[in-house]
Amino acid sequence: MATYRGTIAKNDLEGGFWELKTDDGSSYQLRGGDDKLLVAGQKVEIEGSVDKQAFGIGMTGAYLDVSSWKAAS
Repeated sequence: MATYRGTIAKNDLEGGFWELKTDDGSSYQLRGGDDKLLVAGQKVEIEGSVDKQAFGIGMTGAYLDVSSWKAAS
């Protein structure tokens, strides 16, 4: 498990999905978390694990399985 910092974004490709655009330029499709996490433009810190074996319809990056999260400044 690791910590990821970045900004939540809504991607409208193929019906839409939520992703984390990290401060270092990586993108991850989000899996898990709650509705309060899914706010476009929100800066967050997420604890989770990257599933490098799974790719969804967005194909913008691996899935990030969210264990916990908090708003970041």
